[in-house]
Amino acid sequence: MTAPAAEVQKAIHAALSADAGVLALLGSARVYDHAPPNVPFPYITFGRTSVYDWSTGTESGTEQLLTLHVWSKGKGKKEAHALVDAVGLGLNDADLALDGHALVNLRLEFSEVRFDDDQSVHHGLLRFRAVTEPSA
Repeated sequence: MTAPAAEVQKAIHAALSADAGVLALLGSARVYDHAPPNVPFPYITFGRTSVYDWSTGTESGTEQLLTLHVWSKGKGKKEAHALVDAVGLGLNDADLALDGHALVNLRLEFSEVRFDDDQSVHHGLLRFRAVTEPSA
């Protein structure tokens, strides 16, 4: 059985790559675990994932805190904000299918957009909380 965090990432990747609003802003399905060299802006990458045991006395489960990064070279923060909003709207409370696991819920916990002086890009950050349990 695949780890629940890997299944959540796979399902999020598929959802974002098929989301018409996200695709319109990205120009194509530029969603990466790790961005390849010279990828055109804007794009989305997966960041840190933390996994916690969320089991009870009668049920098994995990909680994942996962981060998505939005990268934009647009003038001002408008493009980055639009992408953050589209990703949040598309994923918050999404009903994603997981292999070997059931997604109890997926919630947007936090988002921000800032300018990264070191890389001269606008950087959006979204943190989601996913709760999963093994499929019956």
